[in-house]
Amino acid sequence: MSIGQSPVRQDAAPKADGSIQYAGDAVPDNALHAVIVFSGRPHARMVSMSTDAARAIAGVVDVITAADVPVNEYGLTMLDQPALVGVDHTGVAAVDGAISRWEADQIAVVIGESRAAAGAGAAALDVDWEDLPILGTIDDALAPDAPLLHPENGLPTNAYHPLKIRRGDLEAGWADAEVVIEGTYTVPHQEHAYLQPEAGTAYIDDEGRVTIEGGGQWTTEDREQVAHVLGLPDERVRIVYKAIGGAFGGKEDMSIQIALGLAAMRLAERGERRPIHCRWSREESIVGHHKRHRGRIHLRLGATNEGIITALEADVTLDAGAYNYTSNKVLGNAHLTVSGAYRVPNARIDSRAVYTTTVPGGAFRGFGGPQGAFAIETTMNKLAAALDIDPVKLRLLNAVVDGDEGITQAVLPEGVTAVEVITACAGRAAFNEPMADVEPFAPIATLPPEPTVTRRGRGFATSLKNVGFSFGFPERCEAEIHLHGDGDEPTSADLFHGGAEVGQGNHLAMRQMTAEVTGVTLDRIRGHFSDTATSGDPGSASASRLTFMSGNSILGAAEEAEKAWRDGQRPAIGRFRYTPPPTESLDEETGEGQPNFCYGYMAQAVEVTVDTGTGHIRVDRVTSTHDVGRAINPRMLRGQVEGAVVQAHGYVLSEDLQVSDGFITNPRLSAYLIPGIGDIPTEVDSQILELADPLGPFGARGVAEMPFITYAPAVIAAVHDATGVWFDEFPLTPSRVVAGLRNAGI
Repeated sequence: MSIGQSPVRQDAAPKADGSIQYAGDAVPDNALHAVIVFSGRPHARMVSMSTDAARAIAGVVDVITAADVPVNEYGLTMLDQPALVGVDHTGVAAVDGAISRWEADQIAVVIGESRAAAGAGAAALDVDWEDLPILGTIDDALAPDAPLLHPENGLPTNAYHPLKIRRGDLEAGWADAEVVIEGTYTVPHQEHAYLQPEAGTAYIDDEGRVTIEGGGQWTTEDREQVAHVLGLPDERVRIVYKAIGGAFGGKEDMSIQIALGLAAMRLAERGERRPIHCRWSREESIVGHHKRHRGRIHLRLGATNEGIITALEADVTLDAGAYNYTSNKVLGNAHLTVSGAYRVPNARIDSRAVYTTTVPGGAFRGFGGPQGAFAIETTMNKLAAALDIDPVKLRLLNAVVDGDEGITQAVLPEGVTAVEVITACAGRAAFNEPMADVEPFAPIATLPPEPTVTRRGRGFATSLKNVGFSFGFPERCEAEIHLHGDGDEPTSADLFHGGAEVGQGNHLAMRQMTAEVTGVTLDRIRGHFSDTATSGDPGSASASRLTFMSGNSILGAAEEAEKAWRDGQRPAIGRFRYTPPPTESLDEETGEGQPNFCYGYMAQAVEVTVDTGTGHIRVDRVTSTHDVGRAINPRMLRGQVEGAVVQAHGYVLSEDLQVSDGFITNPRLSAYLIPGIGDIPTEVDSQILELADPLGPFGARGVAEMPFITYAPAVIAAVHDATGVWFDEFPLTPSRVVAGLRNAGI
């Protein structure tokens, strides 16, 4: 048996001793170095750019500009972004390629014999700009006189991708409501802050392919985007992932890949075939890649005096920033999640994304789920307080079960376990019993505990999250297995899979699943991963999908390889493309449809201590309960839960990205405060339920995003329980907490 075991990861020792090669380490001895030049203009039209002075710098080999781009457009889900902004751009289908809409729009790639030479060349570029109006906020962008950032959309406003849900009889729902809770919730940006900033090396391989070694989340999608810009067929581009030091959605979109591929292609045409390496600094990374969407959600919830939901109205607005990236997908998820894991008979939900001249919003762990869950779960906790009903009981009264319709009027996929996770979490946390004593709270190391100003409280939240892609996307995942041996049974196997290993351990999980279905021992399973030259389309390492999708593709490939083995083929090769049940785009007017084929369910209970004198908050205990269907590797799974809780902890309490007039003003980890070891929750109790999903491989569901989604509302509820004050905006930095407490007379 390999499934359900926790063998040591094959990359554990090299990561611990530093011998593993990340993309930033893999620098060939003869490499040239590239510096990607940002516009430094949130909104401006390039008037001219001279590269003469840059080319005159000693050690500068070449300067790549928009004139070198065959097809100057790209985008993961919409082609709304130029690869390089420039007055001499070519091949742009719709977007004006001379306009910078974001301070990190790329305008040139300077290649040098050294990074210092390339940096000097970048500084010597002579660029003239005509500044355009800054639309730094959602309200700025929606003003009647705001210029259109993307007129190619054909819309009269900077708002786009509107989504609707119309369910039941809203007027009757409000008539039945005996209590109404209403609020406006503000959600902030969040920086991914992965350990490894963007890095990569590009060259022309022996087959003549433009090859990019780096890090991302979907090899075949990276290849498609690079090939499109370079004007090449997909097979002329190769993507290879080295070790990847974290992603969390932040490496799903392009960063350096297109620029590197373009430089390698153009230099090879000019006779220079040395590899080209690029590595961003932490500041370049924070400025240059997208963030979790900030936004605003207005929610109104009606219920009977017994706590039964009768009506819900919500308006969801997310700041897309300068370009779409995955805003349409994130918005769709928020659109669904804002109604929670509840039976809502009557509803109106309107959602939209808005272009601004700020950092783009994009995928980030839970994409849209944390924003929607914060609004609905905080409102549910307010409803429980208003009715003086236990928040766990309130949720159990309204939670969906198998056979229920979801908010989109389609029956939820089988395997609905909201009631089970809520019940299990409340029981494990002893939610209705007195809290255990904790150590006195000294919020600052040099400040002694002051028991008279500390207060304790607890909070609860639950939600659901899709597993896999939504809204009609053609979901798929491919695997290939080669079985070897001379006897009756195979003695070794090779697994070829494109799935990205971004730190979560899925390459080990894939090998474990391969061992389970082939009967070959784990130590004889050789993995060949994340190279478009050797593996098919895996889909993305995102949407809590990769274990679910890769497992099903491995099951299919193993079955095909077994057939070939029985037919006498040696090696016996099996290839399989797994396709889950189809999903549907929502009806534009009613929101009806089946948006997802699988969901995961989660609940969290949180205990906190609040220092009312300083505004500091300590999270004493987190009970994080998840139905994972089947734990492929329990130790790695718990690591995912604990990591998500810590990342969510920073989102709620300390990470405060500052954006002013379109510029990020704290692009360093010294000023953008992710949690350190002394800041994280004192105790995280990961409670794992294994209630098999009907579609999952071995019953498994995805889990990586789930612990993030409910953390903010659970903490907010715990702070209210401690202080009597609701916070509808975070992060709960000490100054914001003190201001809220003082406004409440505390």
